[in-house]
Amino acid sequence: MYAVIKTGGKQYRVCAGQKLKIEQIPADIGQEISLDQVLSVGEGESLRLGTPLVDGAAVTATVLAQGRHDKIKVFKMRRRKHYRKTQGHRQNYTEIRIDTIAA
Repeated sequence: MYAVIKTGGKQYRVCAGQKLKIEQIPADIGQEISLDQVLSVGEGESLRLGTPLVDGAAVTATVLAQGRHDKIKVFKMRRRKHYRKTQGHRQNYTEIRIDTIAA
């Protein structure tokens, strides 16, 4: 069984036991969270699509870690204008493990 969930402005296809990094949410490590924005649920050949959400569907997950991704460099330059600017950015994330998918 799999589900397509929406969190942090992104969509993820998840199944039970899967680990993934999502946009940071305020939760403690070890806490169980419920992701109720489920866009579709599928099992084998059957597929339930929501308009826009599937009624009564929820995904339960456990928070494994809070962290920050690797640094990326943002470089801006205007040629012939002597303008150069370098910035760094590290995005926060929450690592979760999908426990159950309730349809």
